[in-house]
Amino acid sequence: MSRLDSFIRRLEAQRACLDHAARLIADLPGNVLEFGLGNGRTYDHLRDRLPARDIYVFDRQVAAHPDCIPPTERLFLGDFRDTLPKAIRQLGQATALANLDIGSGDEAASRALARIMTPQVLQLLRPGGILISDQPVEDAALEALPLPAGIKPGRYFLQRRR
Repeated sequence: MSRLDSFIRRLEAQRACLDHAARLIADLPGNVLEFGLGNGRTYDHLRDRLPARDIYVFDRQVAAHPDCIPPTERLFLGDFRDTLPKAIRQLGQATALANLDIGSGDEAASRALARIMTPQVLQLLRPGGILISDQPVEDAALEALPLPAGIKPGRYFLQRRR
């Protein structure tokens, strides 16, 4: 498979998981967290699918398209390890959906970051909340959910907070 085909499949899987998660949280109050703003495409998609939700974004620096930059009061800039404690204090356990799009191309480093972040992300994710991740995330507080049809296992991870 070409790198282009792989990229397209990854984006299709991400979109399918985001759309599925939006339906899963339809009756669950709470905000949305986006880890990894990047170009802003996923943030823009979340705004479109969940227009009534407050969406908070985490990234090291803003490099998004100008139309896809969140308001300053919903932006946590800096290393996740530094911004997550601030978010916990500010937001509490009120998150209905968290999307971890943190893959860096270095598989070992990306998985290590997911392991480091998980305990703090769980402090933000309310019971019944959904976690989508491009990295495997394991914790007894999470229950794996089936992926939407057509997504190869291991491409994305979808879990519910117990």
